[in-house]
This record gives sequence, structure tokens and C-alpha cells, in this order.
Amino acid sequence: MKKIFTLFILCVCILSFAQSKAPFTGKRSFNIEQGATGSGTPSYYLNVKNNNDVHFGFIQINQADGTETKEEINAGKYNPKVMKVHFKTYNETFHVKFDKERIYLTDEKGKIKKSDDCCPASEMAELNCSCESILYK
Repeated sequence: MKKIFTLFILCVCILSFAQSKAPFTGKRSFNIEQGATGSGTPSYYLNVKNNNDVHFGFIQINQADGTETKEEINAGKYNPKVMKVHFKTYNETFHVKFDKERIYLTDEKGKIKKSDDCCPASEMAELNCSCESILYK
């Protein structure tokens, strides 16, 4: 009986450590790469549920005719190392990780990417900036 109880406790401990708690719950908007705002650039968001499920989505409004394109996907349980996001609408795949204040564009292993497209418009002389964004409430 003692061995069964010890095994049960061990399993519970392993399962509790296997899942990381998300840094927040709720919906946050973000924009990592600088686009031509007002031209129908997609507005991205993430929504962290109470059960640690992370949903990513985008909304894009065509400025010419007002048509709206949107998609939301469930990227699975929160993973602090890296999360894969694949939008079928535009066959777009990217990897991200996020904390309470920022979201980062990463490679498959979680290393933060650097790109000229990620430099803020106010710092045009800067090259190869880290791909990160402030999460907006």
C-alpha cells in the first residue's frame, strides 16, 4: 500500500510540473513586424483561457471594399519555451513565446529572431532589431 501511495504522489508531482502556468489570462493584441498601417495589415491577438489553452487570431479589414477576414486557432496549452502558430487562411506559420508584458517572434527552438522588419518606425537607422512587441490589453 505504501508503494502505491508513493507512486501516486510521484505521478501527481510529475503532472503538476509538466504544465506551466500562463503568465496571464485574457485577450491581448500585438503587432511585432512593422507593416504599412491602414493598408489592411492584420491585427493579431492572443487569448489565454483559464485552462491554459492559448488561442491566436487575427482580424484584417480590406480598406478598399471593407471585407473582413479573420481566423482564430487553438495553439494548445501554454508553453513558456515556444508555441507554434499556423493560420490556414494565408498558410502562415510562425513561432512565438510570451510573458506577462511582451510577445517574441522566435525560431522553432525558441531563440528570439532579429529582423529589419522588427525595428520601430522611430528608429529607422537601426538594423536587425529583436522581434518583440508590447502586449496591449
